[in-house]
Amino acid sequence: MAIDFTLTTQQRELQLTSRKFAREVLAEARTAELLATPEQRFLATKPTYEAMVAAGYLRKCIPAPAGGDNAGMIDRAILAEEFYGVNPSVTLTMLGSVLGLLPLLLGGTPEQCRRLLAPFLKTSGAPLAAFCSSEPGGSANAASPPPGEGVRTTARREGDNWVINGRKKWVSSATGWNREGADLLTVVCRTDAAAAADSAISIIAVEGPVTGLVFERAIDSLGHRAHLVPQFGLKNVAAPHHNLLGQQGAGLALTAAAFTGTAALVGIFGVALMRAAFSFALDFARSEKRGGVHPIIEHQAVGYALADAKTTIEAARYLSWRACHALDTQSPAAEELSVQAKIFGSEAAVRVITDLMRVVGIDSYDHEAPFSRLLQDALALPIFDGGNLGIRRRQLHTMLKSSDYDPLMASGAA
Repeated sequence: MAIDFTLTTQQRELQLTSRKFAREVLAEARTAELLATPEQRFLATKPTYEAMVAAGYLRKCIPAPAGGDNAGMIDRAILAEEFYGVNPSVTLTMLGSVLGLLPLLLGGTPEQCRRLLAPFLKTSGAPLAAFCSSEPGGSANAASPPPGEGVRTTARREGDNWVINGRKKWVSSATGWNREGADLLTVVCRTDAAAAADSAISIIAVEGPVTGLVFERAIDSLGHRAHLVPQFGLKNVAAPHHNLLGQQGAGLALTAAAFTGTAALVGIFGVALMRAAFSFALDFARSEKRGGVHPIIEHQAVGYALADAKTTIEAARYLSWRACHALDTQSPAAEELSVQAKIFGSEAAVRVITDLMRVVGIDSYDHEAPFSRLLQDALALPIFDGGNLGIRRRQLHTMLKSSDYDPLMASGAA
């Protein structure tokens, strides 16, 4: 039978070494979340991020054909689950940089990849990349025709350069460690004011430090407390004309491809948080009697709640792995499965964590228990990457309306 979820020897080694690194290195960095401001918290994680880079984990997220050590999306998912359940903030800094590189990896020329990927293939320093898509006022309708605004950031050609003007928001690590910009910004912008959205939007790579980047504020987010998501402006930012990624005007398709690649990993983020909550709740139920005679795991209601949580964790993990496999094999079902994995895993995380809080009871409301931070981080997942309401409508609903949609394609029957 073709279906087999058994990890290879190499994948099992990746899982175990990532788990050990997370326990010994990433766990200690959670103290950064106690600092006063978003930038202080982010800067306090820099040594941990440097340790991740030095240990080769950023390279493990960059595909082997591009010079990295990643063998595919499933390997990336294995690593993400082990890291994210221990320290979502620093993990998101690394994987946010991978998202920033995706337009280059998907649409860049060999020359662009050799030149722009170089800092990210080293095992030293703390290189950051950022995918500058979201804008103040929202970007859900980036492809909106007039009178809708769509993408509002513009780039005009001046000699051998693009000159970029606009504002961006919610872009992981975009302003860098020192407000001078990440090492690489991949900026979604309008390169033709008169054309329709599907031929007017492009992605341009901007190398840091960025002259013309105007820091506005670091968002004090509900979760991911030590991860930087700034709001900033781009004022006459210049980039060489040869830093255009892919074809001019094909930026919307390249953006969609990049976010399809990350959707399955958002499902895995949900798995990681549920797994951490389940581990605590299971230990609690095995050891706590709550004034009674028997540990509370002996009670049927508790047993049922734990069983439902564990079932959901396994279902979400394997749906995400299935989506990752579809991406690796370039299956025509990859987009559908990735969106489904994102929706299911992210929404399940919020539900399962709150269900497990009821198992633990009032002590789950204490910051000494992990539930408050797990839930705060989980609440972001259904609104990542355009939000589940939007991707249901713009992606899944659009697929279902298509006259040639095959409901069995995602099952492998086609």
